[in-house]
Amino acid sequence: MTIIKTKPTTNARRKMSFQVFDIEKKSPEKSLTFGIKRGVGRGSDGRILTAHKGGGAKRRYRIVDFSMTGFLGKKGIVKAIEYDPNRTANIALISYEDGSKIYMIAPENLKKAQTIICDENAPIRLGNRMQLKNIPPATQIYNIELTTGKGGQICRSAGTFATMLGLDGDFALIRLTSGEVRKIRSQNFASLGVVSNVDHSKVVYGKAGRVRHLGVKPTVLGKSKNPVDHPHGGGEGHSPIGMKYPKTPWGAPALGRRTRNKKKSSSGLIISRRKK
Repeated sequence: MTIIKTKPTTNARRKMSFQVFDIEKKSPEKSLTFGIKRGVGRGSDGRILTAHKGGGAKRRYRIVDFSMTGFLGKKGIVKAIEYDPNRTANIALISYEDGSKIYMIAPENLKKAQTIICDENAPIRLGNRMQLKNIPPATQIYNIELTTGKGGQICRSAGTFATMLGLDGDFALIRLTSGEVRKIRSQNFASLGVVSNVDHSKVVYGKAGRVRHLGVKPTVLGKSKNPVDHPHGGGEGHSPIGMKYPKTPWGAPALGRRTRNKKKSSSGLIISRRKK
């Protein structure tokens, strides 16, 4: 991908940048898409349940196969690398000999006409998917299963990956980009490579309108609201929050407090937590 900066013809365009996607196929595969109704952050009664959501451009949802275990041992051909408006990464259209087609999350540097295979023990090649116990140490992987048979759950957004460290009995040790080291069952599947569109985080939107097109509404400080809407609200003018430590809109401690449930069963699989 290429990042292009706009000319400073206006204040909004002074630091604005956008991506140029190197893709050939502009329209998605019709059989692998469907229309979605935007919830705009509201429940069935019309009340806002999730803040800062609303509006946005119309988009069709692409059905991405995060598992690919339905085609074990079968060779697929990359027909196209496509843009997906519903995620930060690009997706690849894979075609099989029997005429079946699927979408998968495309790794960086995946090319058209390349061969992709998902098997318990596949060749060590970019984009291939296999069980963790058959992946050599120091290999970069993505779209990793946490629950056996559920499909990839982590390392799916643009530029993310994990590093295979080795095996420990029935578990594989992986290190995430956050620095966290954790155990995952060695029979779970993962894909080889780094998720595509690594330059996504370098884009500067430049103006609020571009963010509204993504379906994100404006965010304001809690102390700018009324007391009924936020614990920080109220007071004369732009006064301090009036408490020893900040709180969330629901009154729980914020900014620094760990939010992971201490009773979560998978906590024993985390070897070392991420760095703060």
